[in-house]
Parts: sequence; C-alpha cells; structure tokens
Amino acid sequence: AVDAPSQLFIDGEHVDALSGERFAAVNPATGETITEVALGGAADIDAAVDSARTAFEDGRWANLAPRDRGQVLIKLAGCIEDNAEELQLLETLDVGKPIRYSRRVDVAQTVNTYAWYGEAADKLYGEIAPTGPHALGMITKEPIGVVGAVTPWNFPMMMNSWKLAPALMAGNSVVLKPAEQSPLTALRIGELALEAGIPPGVLNVVPGYGETAGRALGRHPFVDGITFTGSTEVGKLFLEYSAKSNMKRVSAETGGKTPNIIFADAPDLDFAIGAVGFSIFWNTGEMCIAGSRLLVERPIYDQVVERVGEVADSWAPGNPLDPKTKAGPVVDDTQLQKIIGYIERGTEEGARLVTGGSRVLTETGGYFVEPTVFADVRNDMTIAREEIFGPVLSIIPFDTQQEALEIANDTRYGLSAAVWTSNLARAHTMAAGL
Repeated sequence: AVDAPSQLFIDGEHVDALSGERFAAVNPATGETITEVALGGAADIDAAVDSARTAFEDGRWANLAPRDRGQVLIKLAGCIEDNAEELQLLETLDVGKPIRYSRRVDVAQTVNTYAWYGEAADKLYGEIAPTGPHALGMITKEPIGVVGAVTPWNFPMMMNSWKLAPALMAGNSVVLKPAEQSPLTALRIGELALEAGIPPGVLNVVPGYGETAGRALGRHPFVDGITFTGSTEVGKLFLEYSAKSNMKRVSAETGGKTPNIIFADAPDLDFAIGAVGFSIFWNTGEMCIAGSRLLVERPIYDQVVERVGEVADSWAPGNPLDPKTKAGPVVDDTQLQKIIGYIERGTEEGARLVTGGSRVLTETGGYFVEPTVFADVRNDMTIAREEIFGPVLSIIPFDTQQEALEIANDTRYGLSAAVWTSNLARAHTMAAGL
C-alpha cells in the first residue's frame, strides 16, 4: 500500500478541484487504479496563477538574496533524498518505470538537479556594456515573474526538476501542470518544497488534461513564460497560445526520430550494438531522444540486424517492482494501442519484422509490449517518419556516407543523432552535416 497524494497543491494547501471532478491514476503494470486525483481545470489554473502572481509581486521569494534561495533548494534536495524510497515507489507505480531505475536515475538526478541549481544561485553575474565614457549600460539578470511548467510522463520527477529548479533559483513563482498520466511525484514534491522552506504560492501543482488545464496555462495573461516538454504537436499549440495571449516566452523541447549511424569500420561493433539497444529499449523507448532509426552500412547490415534482434530479446519486459527488471510496461492503454498500431503499419508497408511485435503479459492486466525490431525499412515508411515513443526500432541500409547523411536528415525532427566509425574525419564531417 502507498499513501499517494490526490489533491491539487495551490498556495501551499491541498485543495480539491473547483469542479469537484477527479480522475484515476492507473498503475500501468496492472491496469488498477492507485488513487483518484483531483482534476484541475481552467478555474483551478486561474487560482494557481493568482497565488503565484501574488507571491511574486510581494517578493516573499523573489526578493530573497540569491544565496538564501539557493540554500532552500539545497535543503529541498536533501528532503527528496530523505524520502527517496517513497518517491521511487510512487514513480514506479504511476508510470511503470522499473524500480532499479526509479532510484538510480530518476530520484538521484532529481536530487542532483536541485542541489546544482542551489549551488549556482549566487554565481550568476550581470555585465557592464562596453559603452563610451559618458554612458553606462548595465545588464542584469532578473526573474521574469510567473512561469508555467508543463511536463511529460516519461521521466516525471526528473523533467519536473529540470524546469522547477532553474525557475525557482532565479526567483520566479511557478505553476506546474504535470502530465495527467504522472501526477503523483509532482504533488509530493510540492509538499516537500513547502517543508524545505519555499513559501506558499511560489510553487503550485495542478494536475489536469492538456486541452483544459494546459491550454488555460498557455493562454493565461498573467503567466510570463511557459516551459514545455512533450510532443511536437502540443509544442506548436503552446506557441499559438502565446501568440493569442500576451506573447509570453515559450521554451519547448519536443519530438525526435534519432538516427544511429553505424559504418562498417566501427571500431567496436559489439559496443555500438549494445548502445543502440539501450538507446531504443531503455525506458520502453518512451524518450524523445530514443534511437528509433538505425542506419547500417551494407557490408555489415545482415550481421547487425541479427545481433540487434538478439539484444532486443534481452530487454523483455517484466514486473517493474522486481529489481532485476530492465523494462516495464508502457504508460497506459492509449500508448499501448498507438504502438501496436505502428507495428501493424510497419508490416503492412513491407518492413521485415525481425523480433517482437506483440502485446505480452496480458494476464497481469498491464500494458506490456515486446521490444520490436524491423529490418529492410525505407525512410519513407510510417515507422521511419513518425515518433512512435515505444520500443520499436527501424533498421535502414545505406551504401555511401552521403546517402547516410541524406537519410538521417530526411526527417521533420532534429533532436539527437549518433555516428559510429573509426574514421575521425568522417565522424566530424557527419556530425557537422547532421
């Protein structure tokens, strides 16, 4: 049993949604409801923004000395460390992340992030502009005001820290809307922030749906900036929300279709293939930088296809509460059906299924899918064009360095890439061209 937080966190208090509505937080490993969470809507976003605006304007946080803000963030890092066991369990139950990674990666990186920004708080300097003797131009760094943070479900705790820590360090107030699939650790860290000394109203947490709470935050006239991580389609919506409201600044990190490019002269093919497997099958492929396209030079193509298939089999999913499990379920049934749909599309369009391709462990009630490898993929196939956000790898052959570069760049995404070669000139040329 776990005591999961279930109310909105606004102005330092736990409150129900003004509508009284709730939604189910579901354990993707079992399909069972963990708890019912208050469903924030536009009115709740208004209340959270009002709280954040009041807190910012009266200076309860923004007017503290940077060192004092930093000390509070360092204390928050300590509070998270002290509650690591609870937080890693909440993360695993909420999104199906294997417990071995919830502690080693998600909690650890969250602690490090708050501590790092706490240490950096009093080390950001302004500038004096190079003016003539009769003018003085000073550049100062100031908080922008109220920041809206909208975060995804693949690394909930860690992604939240990447947004909250720098915003809070600078003296801003924040309204966080976590993904509806992953609200639990966000709500708990809101409580821990208060315990660490962040004043009420400075950090507010409002779980809700993107089309209601997210939209309200993006269009709110008293929000000065939005930081968003998620799909490209929704990232574009936040740019529209900004344009249609107060032209708030938007920082968006969105989708990817990462190419891993292996040349025949790769110095350690075993290492490269292992890294390729990790880059697509870790976290069940639910990563914006997942290495979902593998480009292989033709002389080693058949060899790599066979060995990648063997690597995929080593990432078979299992119970995320088992410390030996490397891969858990995908986040929910919607995502499962989306991934299965892409797999079916890959077969229909003529790609060769090497391994995987099916839902598994159905007796658990969870949303498990096999690591899946397609070979003989063309770059115009759907599975090579669209972000699947699941453990599905497309292997594409190439004959020349120029062809590899053209295939890699023939995508609407541009987030990450990797090149495996022992030719230093080729490595730098490819890196510059990607």
